[in-house]
Amino acid sequence: MGTACSLLAFFVLAAGITVLQVAANPYVTVLGEPRTAASRLNLTQAFNSLGTTIAPALGGMLILSGAMLSAEQLAALPPAEQLVQRAHTAALVQGPYLVLAAALLMLGVLFKLARLPRIAQDGQARTSGWTVLAQRHLLLGAIGIFLYVGAEVSIGSFLINFLGERTVAGLSHANAAYYASYYWGGAMVGRFIGAAVMRRLNPGRTLAFNATCAVLLLGAAMLGRGGVAMWAVIAVGLFNSIMFPTIFSMALHRLGAATGQGSGILCVAIVGGALVPFGQGLVADALGLHLSFAVPAACYLFILYYGVRYANLYTRGA
Repeated sequence: MGTACSLLAFFVLAAGITVLQVAANPYVTVLGEPRTAASRLNLTQAFNSLGTTIAPALGGMLILSGAMLSAEQLAALPPAEQLVQRAHTAALVQGPYLVLAAALLMLGVLFKLARLPRIAQDGQARTSGWTVLAQRHLLLGAIGIFLYVGAEVSIGSFLINFLGERTVAGLSHANAAYYASYYWGGAMVGRFIGAAVMRRLNPGRTLAFNATCAVLLLGAAMLGRGGVAMWAVIAVGLFNSIMFPTIFSMALHRLGAATGQGSGILCVAIVGGALVPFGQGLVADALGLHLSFAVPAACYLFILYYGVRYANLYTRGA
């Protein structure tokens, strides 16, 4: 019963986060000039990355700081002591989650009380159902989001095993996890930088440049050995940084009353994070871990195409 309740709670939490993104991301893109939409969304996503960087360490400190027994140690205890230990472990988890729930409730109240500006639509008729995908830049943007999230998660999923390869770094999983944090932290740093520089740079060309760098780095990781391969794949995180917010803002450009629908479609497209790693796993089994990084490299090639294809999106019609 407890496991079912926990899974239900995680489902509700994930659903809430998805709804929040569907509403918040397009809202950020239309708060100012269209050409600086990518800059604004990069800034908001940078704080998202800041949270994902800090939260695991903070959660580990709060939850794992107490003495917790392994599964083998717990099984060796008498049944009565096992119940005591399980209650102790549950208590360690409850505190941080209750604090998080209170913080989210307070945040919701603040949003309710805040006087956020109302966004006037441009008078376009609302598009019904999936017909909004007739907007080609949205359709290709959804594919781009699918492939980007898939590539980012796929690299992160295989990174620890890759760093454990003897021809790369030969690290233990524990030590490799330390270096993996640089991969995710690079996205955070890059988004803060991108939020500043993309107020002047062309979003499409910047996206194409970052995708090109990601492809070259993955090529170095596939063909290289030792430190070259290790730092090449870690550095991809830095160039991942601006991709999601930039593709998202470009895909929503000039959708008018259909912006909310377009945002929902783009959020659905993040399912690529579940499917692309599966594809890389199949390639790794067949050709080896090094060559399997050709899968995310192919994803970045499409993103490169999207950036070049819509480099002039903000100076002409989509």
